[in-house]
Amino acid sequence: MRADDYAIRRQHLAELTDDELKERFWQLAGEITDPLVELAATHTSPSIERSVLLRMGFSGQEAGEIVTRCGEKGLLGKGAGHAVLRYARLTGQDVRLAGLALAQGEGWDELQAAFGKGGW
Repeated sequence: MRADDYAIRRQHLAELTDDELKERFWQLAGEITDPLVELAATHTSPSIERSVLLRMGFSGQEAGEIVTRCGEKGLLGKGAGHAVLRYARLTGQDVRLAGLALAQGEGWDELQAAFGKGGW
């Protein structure tokens, strides 16, 4: 890159203060990442959700049960790991115990109601 090219391309930023430059940076960073966040929120799959649960320490069979039940209850889009964490918080249980309860079919009505109320 030539020095005069740099001077030309930075003209629209030259008058900004450090705080304004920081604000501009975060604005642009948001514009770049917002579509990725939206995509992640609206596009998942059972295999992705099983993978999340496996990384949370659940066995393949346990993860499969939780994901299947998430799909049946229309909560897969919320994220299977999120469902387990939310149920753990709702019941005051350890994450592992909450996930095992969900895998056995317990707590889904309560979890659906909690997601229906909005919030985390």
